[in-house]
Amino acid sequence: MNNARTNILTRLRAVMPQDDLAITESAALPDAELSPAERVARLKQRMEAMHAEVIITDADNWVDTLKETVQKRALNGLLYAPTTTLGAALEVAWDSELPPLVGYAQDVEQSKDRLFAIDAGITSTHGALADVGALILWPDSDEPRLMSLAPAVHIAVLDAAKIHDSLAQAIAREHWREKMPTNILLISGPSKTADIELVLTFGVHGPKELIVLILDG
Repeated sequence: MNNARTNILTRLRAVMPQDDLAITESAALPDAELSPAERVARLKQRMEAMHAEVIITDADNWVDTLKETVQKRALNGLLYAPTTTLGAALEVAWDSELPPLVGYAQDVEQSKDRLFAIDAGITSTHGALADVGALILWPDSDEPRLMSLAPAVHIAVLDAAKIHDSLAQAIAREHWREKMPTNILLISGPSKTADIELVLTFGVHGPKELIVLILDG
């Protein structure tokens, strides 16, 4: 065994260059950043290319925009997180003629039948990436992963100020290494797969629709 090892190492050393390899510095990434308007426009374009519906609204009227959006669909309910700021805003402004709000307040084993029967769920977002067109979600006990996965329609509310040029910029600006969660989601559109005869198909393993409300200004 030792002889075989020695022979292999000898042969490797014979073909390897003896001089130190020259290591060149990689080209620096461009430091020009997108403007806020460019981030919104690029994110919208990228996500719509992946079949998401992106609606630009503002922080004062986003609930009205949401109402108009859900009224266009015959939904049996809207799953939401009652303990969040977003949930509190919905409770104050929701109307009785709209699909009923259904609070996520039980363990999954106690409510899984209802979770997979409800038509739509709404969540907040941690931010977004303009270059690839993806939302950043940090699921927690208030807004668990199932809220964006189980309902057929996922509605995500995004603050335009939290759109980053890239993942690297998001990690650096928000100091992710100091507060990395156990689960980070990057969502670019409705669920999709190419397992079926290598044809890209949407809405197979998760939401069939993704609606993004961007609160701009």
